[in-house]
Amino acid sequence: MSQTVSDFIVQRLHQWGVRHIFGYPGDGINGVFGAMNRAQGKEGEIGFVQARHEEMAAFMASAYAKFSGQLGVCIATSGPGASHLITGLYDALLDHQPVLAIVGQQARNALGGHYQQEIDLLSMFKDVAGAYVMQASSPAQVRHLIDRAVRIALARRAPTVIILPNDLQEEPYESPPRAHGTLHSGIGYSAPSIMPREADLDRAAEVLNAGKKVAMLVGAGALGATDEVIAVADRLSAGCAKALLGKAALPDDLPWVTGSIGLLGTEPSYNMMMECDTLLMVGSAFPYAEFLPKEGAARGVQIDIDAGMMSIRFPMEVGLVGDAAETLRALLPRLKPKSDGAWRQSIEADVATWWKTLDGRAHQPAAPVNPQLVAWELSPRLPDRAIITSDSGSCANWFARDLKMRRGMTASLSGGLASMGAAVPYALAAKYAHPDRPVIALVGDGAMQMNNMAELITAAKYWRSWRDPRFVVCVFNNEDLNQVTWEQRIINGDPKFEASQRIPDVSYSRFAELIGLRGIFVDTPQLLGSAWEQALASEMPVVLEVKTDPEVPPLPPHITLQQAKNFSLALLKGDPNESGMIKGAARQVLETILPGKQ
Repeated sequence: MSQTVSDFIVQRLHQWGVRHIFGYPGDGINGVFGAMNRAQGKEGEIGFVQARHEEMAAFMASAYAKFSGQLGVCIATSGPGASHLITGLYDALLDHQPVLAIVGQQARNALGGHYQQEIDLLSMFKDVAGAYVMQASSPAQVRHLIDRAVRIALARRAPTVIILPNDLQEEPYESPPRAHGTLHSGIGYSAPSIMPREADLDRAAEVLNAGKKVAMLVGAGALGATDEVIAVADRLSAGCAKALLGKAALPDDLPWVTGSIGLLGTEPSYNMMMECDTLLMVGSAFPYAEFLPKEGAARGVQIDIDAGMMSIRFPMEVGLVGDAAETLRALLPRLKPKSDGAWRQSIEADVATWWKTLDGRAHQPAAPVNPQLVAWELSPRLPDRAIITSDSGSCANWFARDLKMRRGMTASLSGGLASMGAAVPYALAAKYAHPDRPVIALVGDGAMQMNNMAELITAAKYWRSWRDPRFVVCVFNNEDLNQVTWEQRIINGDPKFEASQRIPDVSYSRFAELIGLRGIFVDTPQLLGSAWEQALASEMPVVLEVKTDPEVPPLPPHITLQQAKNFSLALLKGDPNESGMIKGAARQVLETILPGKQ
């Protein structure tokens, strides 16, 4: 049998190092699925991971790129299959991840005829895959489409898309002839060493050496630069805050690591940024300027591999375009040790007090379980080399603040897009990137009902092939779209809107048992620690469902006068959960003022 275009595509992807493709089948892409089937058991085999929905497959591809450092690949059929990929591809775009999407299209002779499932896919994908999106039209063209799409995705750390008409997929493959108007592409990409100029390093060092109160902020770009960040921070006697995507960049047992920053951040991070005279930002696209120093109050140096991200969050005096680890190594010899340690000592004292505050907040009474306690009890029980994923919503607050990262751990979530429904597909992708590592997903009940329950079925399908079966999905069941509820109250000054915020009570643990997984239900705080221990010791995937109190507020690190006014307005307008809302907020705020006294 002659090699088809689809056979060549599968072979070429394998040559590029692709070993997993996440997706869902359909007649618009059947040719490629047939080729993957023919490759099974042969040298060019690529494993296919069947998601329950194309959006989840795209999230898996994005997360696979994050956790493996390699290209993530997803596949879908034409029409709705292709359009379903969009959200997950935007997650890759906004978090700068290399992802290739392969999608089907109707036959070439039918295009332009308002045919079934015919969508202008080039136009549809143009924004999310602006780096490279192309529709194949002939067999000889496919070689350079694959090569360019993969190389551009890796080089630009962005999603790319190849569109394949279904009739072309079955045609015999033809190599491009040696003739005018043809292209002869090759395989291979090696990331370059990107470094700033010596003069720019000198200017940056001058700024940092002049500072007396240096604050650092690290993001995802610093994940491979832990030792270098520590060395520079020690040289500068700096404190260091972490953006959410950089949570694993530094272990939290370092006394000068202030934790997360922003609405989901910590008081020490906020205080440090408001009091510093110099800011060093490394590999972060943290978006909220109000949590950074006031313009003019501090000098700034930024390190980022993408020049387009320079000086858009804070007006930096020096921008260093380069790899975080290499740039920090080159910068270190130029930095002078700070003689006065008072600044770092004040940061360390603030951090120590903050951990006590979090302890007190987590142990405040709630009805029935304080959601902070869920993350607090997990933290000391996290296995070595654990991978933690979080969904968007109030659970991300507890993920950001209460979990202490140790060296060797990895954590991520949908950062720039902040999409609901990403935690379980992220966790599944982590298992394909690192099948020998334990994975924990923290998920709100809203995200579970949106799409994550379905992906538990994916876990049930594949878990026996994982070298380490430890896979725990923790569901915060509070029957409320909790983050938005508190945003309505604090940002808009409106009471909770029951029609939009209240969601059905579902037994997620029993659903897990229904599909062959293990379920654990907890509605008593005293049982939470042992429940985590059971879940993490299980020899099969577990859904740990915790009945949590929706009236424990995800407090920002600094409450503004306007936020306090809006809270009062929501009460005046008659919040349906007024009593619990007042009690929950009062306990948390008083714990900040008088820790351990409530």
